[in-house]
Amino acid sequence: MMQEPIVEAKNVDVNIDPSGFSIENLTGYALEYGVPLLKAILIYIIGAFIIKKLVKLVSKLMDKRDYDLTLKKFLTNLIKWVLTILLVVTVAGTLGIETASFAAILAAAGLAIGLALQGSLSNFAGGVLILIFKPYKIGDLIEAQGELGAVKEIDILVTKLITPANKLAIIPNGPMANGNIVNYTAEGKMRVDTTVGIGYGEDMKQAKDALLAMLESNPKVLKDPAPSVNVSELAESSVNLAVRPYCTPEDYWDVYFWTIENTKLVLDREKIEIPYPHAVEIQKEA
Repeated sequence: MMQEPIVEAKNVDVNIDPSGFSIENLTGYALEYGVPLLKAILIYIIGAFIIKKLVKLVSKLMDKRDYDLTLKKFLTNLIKWVLTILLVVTVAGTLGIETASFAAILAAAGLAIGLALQGSLSNFAGGVLILIFKPYKIGDLIEAQGELGAVKEIDILVTKLITPANKLAIIPNGPMANGNIVNYTAEGKMRVDTTVGIGYGEDMKQAKDALLAMLESNPKVLKDPAPSVNVSELAESSVNLAVRPYCTPEDYWDVYFWTIENTKLVLDREKIEIPYPHAVEIQKEA
């Protein structure tokens, strides 16, 4: 009778997954990828919290130093975005992503944007300087870049003026920051300059007294500094009088036009001649 062959039993690994993954492999993947992921999440949460607190601190410091609202919003947003970009790059490095490529992309993008917006960056820098040093503020009457008007709005790139003709003048902040600015409102008082000529045969003291009394009768003319009427020039056909009242910037145009009109009326009432320009015609005999 033939004996059946004896088959030796072998140990079989029961942990083998039909898909090819073992528990040891899964544990290895978890340690390799899970730990850096948890680190990255933790870094992001802590970093975002620190950024939020830092932005609030900067905002409070700006409030204490009375920074302009436009500048405050811009700087806080700029700080927030810069820190957020650095945080994202840090998180990417924690996950094992090569951060050198990020830096190269950001540098290239910054260079391209800088070249494309070269003029705008100059206006942006000018706007920051204007908002920090405040050579003028909203409502001030200023003269700059050939324009005279009241400041309606100060943006980060442009300044908007309302001219005496009620036109909107938009001036880039780059030239504004680098050019001459005359602020008529800063001192709270403005001098109205007008000149009138009287004949050489007229009573100069009478004319001065009459014009000075006229200026003092206007409630919009300031008492301090006091108005003045002085001889400014001995011209070819007239004695020119400088009529100089002072007023607030808001009343400038009212006082200016009122002074011109009433100067003529007062001199007519005092029977003081305002001479016409003299012209000599020369005819050559044929």
